[in-house]
Amino acid sequence: MKIGDNLKLLRKRAGKSQEDVANDLGFNRSTYSGYENGVAQPNIENLIVLSKYYELSIDVLLSENFLGFSEKDWSNHDKNWKEKANGNNLRVLSSQVSEQNDELIELVTHKASAGYVSSYADVEFIQELPTIRLPFLSKNKKYRAFPISGDSMPPVVDGSFVVAEFVQDWTSIKSGTPCIVVTKNDGIVFKLLDNDLEKSKSFLLVSTNSFYQPYEVGIENVVEIWRFVNYISSVLPSLKIADNDLSSSIRSMQIDIHRLLNANKS
Repeated sequence: MKIGDNLKLLRKRAGKSQEDVANDLGFNRSTYSGYENGVAQPNIENLIVLSKYYELSIDVLLSENFLGFSEKDWSNHDKNWKEKANGNNLRVLSSQVSEQNDELIELVTHKASAGYVSSYADVEFIQELPTIRLPFLSKNKKYRAFPISGDSMPPVVDGSFVVAEFVQDWTSIKSGTPCIVVTKNDGIVFKLLDNDLEKSKSFLLVSTNSFYQPYEVGIENVVEIWRFVNYISSVLPSLKIADNDLSSSIRSMQIDIHRLLNANKS
């Protein structure tokens, strides 16, 4: 079985063109086309990229014969993303507890944020983070505070800290919910989430500052999601209600335009 046949079947089931996949992966169109047509074989680095993209192990990608898959086989394969999205697969969450066995709120400092993506499950890394206490929050939920940089999410300003609640089931997130999203490629980002999991296995990340365009992030690139609870800032917000209404209208337009452009690609 040639890997090209498997890649071609996976791409077609995803409803994408060779150009779409090449753009998604950062490959040249001719390079990806060569993989499908058997003209070239992907090196180990690109095999890793392909396996992550299609959410399959390299072994499965190389050894399975997808030409012989039944609809039941494909159905089981297509459900794999839901296992990750709804939290049925184990997510390791290291945390600190008090002497009374109460969950503490770790504060990810600006300095620690750079290493968080690779060390979020490292017990020693988490134990080194400072902690804060917010007694008005529920004791039955897990919270963490994350640093905010930039001006993409007013009224939360640069230098603030967002306190957020850990989300186990990503499918439960309603569109428009502000969340901290820990991503493999972009690190820690704070955005409004438009939930497109059922349609595209991805989230559309939207800023409250309409200057910033929405962009998609696939669930294969998501490490953790934390739902916004409150934020800590030394700056008093100055956003007016009228400005907020205008920004909301522009965000809605941006999302509609993004979906229309994607629909035209299909």
